[in-house]
Amino acid sequence: MKILQIINEDLVPLSKRQNIVLAIIIACVFQFVLFYAPALADEAIKQAQAQSNQINNDEIISIDSIKESTMDNQAAFMAIKEETASSSSEVLESRPTVEPKPIKVISVSTRTITAYNSEPNQTDNDPCTTANGFNVCQSESEDTIAANFLKFGTKVMIPELFGERVFVVRDRMNKRHANRVDVWMKDYDDAVHFGVKVAKVQVIE
Repeated sequence: MKILQIINEDLVPLSKRQNIVLAIIIACVFQFVLFYAPALADEAIKQAQAQSNQINNDEIISIDSIKESTMDNQAAFMAIKEETASSSSEVLESRPTVEPKPIKVISVSTRTITAYNSEPNQTDNDPCTTANGFNVCQSESEDTIAANFLKFGTKVMIPELFGERVFVVRDRMNKRHANRVDVWMKDYDDAVHFGVKVAKVQVIE
């Protein structure tokens, strides 16, 4: 009413009827605009919260879906791993066990054992090639021997000196060494250090 008095006294002189109309208009303004403003604000806040809750729910559902998918993938991976391990064990179990063939000794004799290298002064002009055409220089192992009393290709062992190493007769010696075994070695110093020994020679099958 103070606003109405101010308008009536200071701005525009109004009649009594006009004063009543103006008062009704002002009351309507307050009633329909200012009264509903808080209600509209509350409604907007509620809608915003609802949307926020919906987004959070969607995110939770998405995260749960990702977790479930990850767990499913892990379970599938573990199943494949177990199946592979089982298959591997079955394959291993199904394989026949191969036992090493026992070494059969044909004959045993005591011989003089020496060593030699691929040098012209110890062999001939082709020091790498043995009497049966084998190239010892290209061989990865020292398994060649020279012996006049055994056929080419004969396999022998000298357990007292070389343990379980198997040698093959591939070379010959001077005719005067009829009962000697000469072991080929790559390194000259090894042959010199070996010297001359006496040991049992086993001819194996």
